[in-house]
Amino acid sequence: MTQQDNPLLAPVADLIDYAQVQPGHIQPAIEALLQTARQAVEAAADPGLPASWEAIVQPLDTATEKLWRAWSVAGHLNSVVNTPALREAYNAMLPKVSEFSTWVGLHEGLYRQYRRLAAAPDFPAWPHVRRRIVELALRDFRLSGVELQGQARERYAQLSDRQAQVSQKFSENVLDSVDGWSLLVEDEAELDGLPQDVKDAARDAAAQDGKPGWKLSLKMPCYLPVMQYARNRALRERMYRAHGTIASEQGEPRWDNSPLIEELLALRAEEARLLGYASYAELRLQTRMARDAQQVAGFLRDLARRARPHAEKDLAELRAFAAGTLGLDPLMPWDMAFASERLREARYDYSDDEVKRYFTEPRVLSGLFEVIEGLFQVRLRDHEVSAWHPDVRGVQVQSPQGQVLGYLYLDLYARAGKQGGAWVDSERSRRVLGGSVQTPVVYLTCNFARPQGGKPALLTHDDVITLFHETGHALHALLSEVDEPGASAFASVEWDAIELPSQFMENFCWEWDVVNRLSQHVETGQPLPRALYEKLLAARNFQSGMQMLRQVEFSLFDILLHETAEPQAIAQVLALLDTVRQEVAVVFPPDWHRFPHAFSHLFAGGYGAGYYSYKWAEVLSADAYSAFEEAAQGAGGTLDADTGLRFRREILAVGGTRPAADSFKAFRGREPSIDALLRHSGLTEQAEAA
Repeated sequence: MTQQDNPLLAPVADLIDYAQVQPGHIQPAIEALLQTARQAVEAAADPGLPASWEAIVQPLDTATEKLWRAWSVAGHLNSVVNTPALREAYNAMLPKVSEFSTWVGLHEGLYRQYRRLAAAPDFPAWPHVRRRIVELALRDFRLSGVELQGQARERYAQLSDRQAQVSQKFSENVLDSVDGWSLLVEDEAELDGLPQDVKDAARDAAAQDGKPGWKLSLKMPCYLPVMQYARNRALRERMYRAHGTIASEQGEPRWDNSPLIEELLALRAEEARLLGYASYAELRLQTRMARDAQQVAGFLRDLARRARPHAEKDLAELRAFAAGTLGLDPLMPWDMAFASERLREARYDYSDDEVKRYFTEPRVLSGLFEVIEGLFQVRLRDHEVSAWHPDVRGVQVQSPQGQVLGYLYLDLYARAGKQGGAWVDSERSRRVLGGSVQTPVVYLTCNFARPQGGKPALLTHDDVITLFHETGHALHALLSEVDEPGASAFASVEWDAIELPSQFMENFCWEWDVVNRLSQHVETGQPLPRALYEKLLAARNFQSGMQMLRQVEFSLFDILLHETAEPQAIAQVLALLDTVRQEVAVVFPPDWHRFPHAFSHLFAGGYGAGYYSYKWAEVLSADAYSAFEEAAQGAGGTLDADTGLRFRREILAVGGTRPAADSFKAFRGREPSIDALLRHSGLTEQAEAA
């Protein structure tokens, strides 16, 4: 088997020919690369080798990099163009890849080699980044069970393999449950209130099925507008119930995630016990900025305490408006988004749909690129790539002199067979080897509404924020100056700091100078009027108290769930969620609601015992952005190139070469403060008075 026969075996330095990748390529490529990687591990574990980076780490990185690149491609395709054949091919190899990863973590010979490296006489003179990689590797070996013996060692391997399979099945059930539900509406009057572009998309979806009418789905570009705009209360209730019971016992039994949640929690708790930790939360926090679960819970409860008065006021105002103006009394859960949007329209005299007309995808991307180029002194240029779907756009990131820094693949529209949500992943990391630079390749995936009727796609302001958020993640990889992949951002930055660049970028979406660059009315070509921008800005913290408590609710549920050492039945999981809501929430869904069953972040996305990271990193990101606000006081705006270059140098470029706390202090000159987050969220007395 050669590269010509199988695009997954292309040299890592080459771009993948995605258009040629077939499900049948996955198994032979991964099996061949697994064999090569195993041989490289055994070779690196030879105690006769010199205790040097060049003899042990470098050849190991080279061999395993080929495997992880091919597996990243397979996993990405499985997420964005899922088909039965692709799913089968991916799932056939998942246990083998998981087994290899576990085997490496348990490899005592390789562990001894890394200990030799750390004990070598010249180790203190090594480059800092290489010393950090070795030190992190030793930590990760211990957390991967390398010091276990006998039955405990065998059991750990079983646990690791099974967790990967259960998480994959969880995400498949969510995808299938969402794709498997639709509602055909034959009377247009039932869609009263829906924006025209949403109705056009629904009509197209029905036509593709060969049916008249309008096909509604649980994909976000359809579901959210229905909940916000449909005047038909019964339709909203039906959609809300379907969305609230995704992948649960109330739908197709084969897609019920209840047993998978129970099994995964049991597996995680057992893994923690085997490694000598009281809980999975304690285990996971060994690699985070936060010290322990108690500190996390205390941080979240402090946020809840600060946000609660604002949230209670938000809810009281919404209920009064819904009852007095809309006749919605009592206010039901499926009325919340609809009533909130009507209240926002009444209070600030604009609607999301009105604003959306100004944010066309081409203009938003053009403006986003301008912001990146100005802040970080790079160039972004369209680059023709072989892609997995016609929607995909390739972008080359260059230095001002034209040197290639990396490649970005943008895949922005929702479609069947594509996991919901928005995320960034990388195919390969930056690496310097033999004097040549291997540039990073990054995927940025969203689920926005597609273009309709020959017009460009329209983005809500929330969509724009999402795009900026994910771009921050992408820049963390694309603007890396780390020479070794083991210290790249996605490989070694603490999980509760990884959201710093992404949440930081969101702030620019509220700046007038930036909004001017992003907006161009779909019909007139005019930018967003200043008066409408002022309304948008005034509404920035609309219901921010309720939004803060919602995030605290998810985060506290997660950390308390994983702090429990005993197996949890699904009824106990739901009871815990209810207990958390009683403590921190002001809005309560119905008893039949099954939020955990589609909480992919926790059960399929790596955020187990880590969902708090969003709020934790938001403290860092808000404080980092305040440096740009301070720079703007003496200049003309927050797009300050000097501060941007400092952010690039101290945060983006260094990846995981040092602890995130050190990177933050290098940029800000001090420890982080919560004040900026509270101010940006409108949760201070001064903000309330204003």
